[in-house]
Amino acid sequence: MDFENDREDIIEGRNAVIEALRAGRTIDKIFIQKGETDKTLGHIASKARDAGIVVVDADRRKLDAMSRTHAHQGVIALAAVREYCTVSDILAIAAERNEAPFVVVCDELSDPHNLGAVIRTAEAAGVHGIIIPKRRSAGLTSIVDKTSAGAAEHMAVARVANLTSAIRELKDAGIWVYGTAAEGKSPLWQTDLKGPVCVVIGSEGDGIGRLVRENCDFLVSIPMKGKVSSLNASAAAAILIYEVLRQRGI
Repeated sequence: MDFENDREDIIEGRNAVIEALRAGRTIDKIFIQKGETDKTLGHIASKARDAGIVVVDADRRKLDAMSRTHAHQGVIALAAVREYCTVSDILAIAAERNEAPFVVVCDELSDPHNLGAVIRTAEAAGVHGIIIPKRRSAGLTSIVDKTSAGAAEHMAVARVANLTSAIRELKDAGIWVYGTAAEGKSPLWQTDLKGPVCVVIGSEGDGIGRLVRENCDFLVSIPMKGKVSSLNASAAAAILIYEVLRQRGI
């Protein structure tokens, strides 16, 4: 993970993190020094887990690399630059625009630059919202915001504990779910993407997870003519998103 010197989403030190939790600030993850038995750090971890925040054990070197102040006291929180929404909020946005829902799911997209690029494309194409998982995924950090060229400020992003449950919620709302996979049986140019649609983009290394894949209605393949067998996740997302737009006649 890339930690830039000018980031505003890193909160360091025990008191600062406790105050952020007390204030109800939206926090993606809290990194706590591995093997540390201090009671204050234990209290922070407990309070964070009660609030549904992901707590990660990190070694001292990782915390030192993340730190700007070099006084992290064994704890660093990674805060979101804006609030997350819910899946219902995304569906409500589509209803308000009187449009068929258009949703993008990012399955464990851990590179913040890739997530930012997906958000930028999705916002430009009129996607109603993006869904990401709480674990093993980049969140709405300042790097994501910067990479999105500010599009993250305008895009509804839901962060969910269980992607499979979120996809089922979309399907219950009448949305067809299309996953991307090299072995997909549905070639992109021959796939009907009109109507209520959700596009699922897999992680940079492993693609779409098994449970998420099993809940997709269709697995779509992008034509590949070269020697490289896959595309960057954000590039694949852009191709699918704009094919949906093309088929909608926009």
